[in-house]
Amino acid sequence: MRPLWIGAGVLGSMALSSVLWAQRSNKAAQTHPDGLRESRGQDVHYELKLVQVLFRHGARTPLKSIPDVLEAQWAPNLLKAPVHTQVDYVVTDLSGGPQPPAPLEDKYRAKILSGGTFSGQLTTLGMQQLYDLGERLRKTYIEDFPFLTPYFSPAEVLVRSTNIVRTIESARCLVAGLFQQKQKDPVTILTTEAENEILYPNYDSCQLLKLLGGPRWAESSKLPDIAADLRNIQSDLGITAHQKVDFVVIRDDMIAREVPFPRSKIHAVFFSEFIFVTTHLSLCSLQVHGLPSPPVLDRWRSTVEQRAVEMMYHIYEPSKAKSLQLSVGPLLHALISNIEDKIQGMPSARSRKLFLYSVHDTTLMPCLMALGIFDMKWPPFAADITLELHQHRKTKEAFVKVSYVGKDQLLPGCSGIYCPLEEFKKVMSAYAVSFDHYRSLCK
Repeated sequence: MRPLWIGAGVLGSMALSSVLWAQRSNKAAQTHPDGLRESRGQDVHYELKLVQVLFRHGARTPLKSIPDVLEAQWAPNLLKAPVHTQVDYVVTDLSGGPQPPAPLEDKYRAKILSGGTFSGQLTTLGMQQLYDLGERLRKTYIEDFPFLTPYFSPAEVLVRSTNIVRTIESARCLVAGLFQQKQKDPVTILTTEAENEILYPNYDSCQLLKLLGGPRWAESSKLPDIAADLRNIQSDLGITAHQKVDFVVIRDDMIAREVPFPRSKIHAVFFSEFIFVTTHLSLCSLQVHGLPSPPVLDRWRSTVEQRAVEMMYHIYEPSKAKSLQLSVGPLLHALISNIEDKIQGMPSARSRKLFLYSVHDTTLMPCLMALGIFDMKWPPFAADITLELHQHRKTKEAFVKVSYVGKDQLLPGCSGIYCPLEEFKKVMSAYAVSFDHYRSLCK
């Protein structure tokens, strides 16, 4: 889309404030009376110690197509990897051995979509989305605040992914954006066997989760309001009654075809008396993948979004801790363990500064529910939950700051954005469980 240029007269007083902001942000770090230097985005009284990022993969081909409707043509050219998203990487198990078998990926590759590609595959757009997220993290932790080395360092950065191609490729693209393809060593992306995976609700290996969650899945489509809307949309789309379809399936296919670009690209050019802004506009209805949807979906779009989220909320049942424990409890425990290892100065944690976890929407939703910040909106592609560990410079007390898609969050049960570690652990105590405890609960 062509850039949109806006003159100073249109922007009015906003132009002056933007210039002043730019001048202030481009100055050297501010020095406070106590001698501490403040970097943009970081509170001067806290020292950043560790960053952990859970991020959803980028845009992908659908997992399932809506039955009985016009099928999109998912051609291989939609999956080409841009050169700037490439890095030298290797996929291993958690011990550095060969990559484990990937039964979930095998299931995706058993289904060929119209056009010739497999289901659940990262598209070129999805790769760019994760590259953009990497660039955002670079600006935060390298450019605005020199926390990370400007090239990939395996001593500083650990990359963990589910053993599925789209998350592995998403991790690769994020690292490429974060370090601008600068590396001295290959990037190792750690994965694990399907039966031990804790980066998504593991219904296959946790029998209790399957026992509790299975009926909730079945119930979710039969809730009165959801069931009524489902009957109506099936009629409008011409889906026969015998077809198994729900709002999650409809949403998945709909969003895969019509993914809006994740964030506007805004560039500012400053002159002595004028400010001009160029922005690549992004519209919610923009069909970035260029694939048509049934026209009737236009008036159903907001309802599909709402009902799909309501289904997932019913399935995870956040009012009962057990469901969230079994869904993401071991992952939350791992995040807390990483924090405690850093504070205690464990040898494996001394040089570690960043944990990257490449996960799924079905990971982020229960995590947001456990944190008490789920906004009843489906996490978009490339959405991220970031946990920062800070230490107060004077008191040496530890604090955790949580953000979601780049916005700081005040967690219920925390006294501030910078949440004292003990308060954070108390918030998580209802859900975080060790892997051994999790396995005993599952069985």
